[in-house]
Amino acid sequence: MKNLCMAVVITASSLFSVTAQNTNPTRDVQFGVKGGVNFSTITGDNFDDLDSRTSFNAGLVAEIPITERFSIQPEVFYSGQGFDIKEIDQDNVFDTDQNIEYQLDYIQVPILAKFYLVEGLSIEAGPQFGFKINEEIDSQPNSDGGDTDISNENSSVKDFETSITGGLSYKFTNGFFISGRYTYGLTNLFDDDSILKNVDAKNAVAQVGLGFMF
Repeated sequence: MKNLCMAVVITASSLFSVTAQNTNPTRDVQFGVKGGVNFSTITGDNFDDLDSRTSFNAGLVAEIPITERFSIQPEVFYSGQGFDIKEIDQDNVFDTDQNIEYQLDYIQVPILAKFYLVEGLSIEAGPQFGFKINEEIDSQPNSDGGDTDISNENSSVKDFETSITGGLSYKFTNGFFISGRYTYGLTNLFDDDSILKNVDAKNAVAQVGLGFMF
């Protein structure tokens, strides 16, 4: 709950500051909802045997125009991240498709600069701030059960991360939009006082989705 409150405060502050600087009255501030699919993993030292975890994202978005082609776009959304650990058959030949999921779920708060290349089509990039809200291991991802929660006391993963994110989106005249985005972590995943402190590991997430601006 504390992390969620921090995320809301950051986004609200961003909305207030950029709205006050809106110099383009011909375009109104818009608010909307979004959702999509995540393909997440971690990059760094010796993580070649990991598979990506498939999950989802869902949340809120705003677009504050600064000029005719340039906007600031803050967002707040839930993001299911983490990775899959491959389970290999006894002969070590192929993946059994019974992978173990290491689930790292976040409230993500990106603050994006958005530039329209042509009407509807835009590129967007900026910093993103992540607040970990859940960490667990799912040993039976294809069925119910198998979930093991990891408490903060037993976790080696940081509660907060910073990332850089960027992608493309297209907004239709009826308010619907589609987007594709890639996010790469700038913060090392593991706590500085854990046994994994010297392991280079960062979150990496590819997202595709759609939304609607009101």
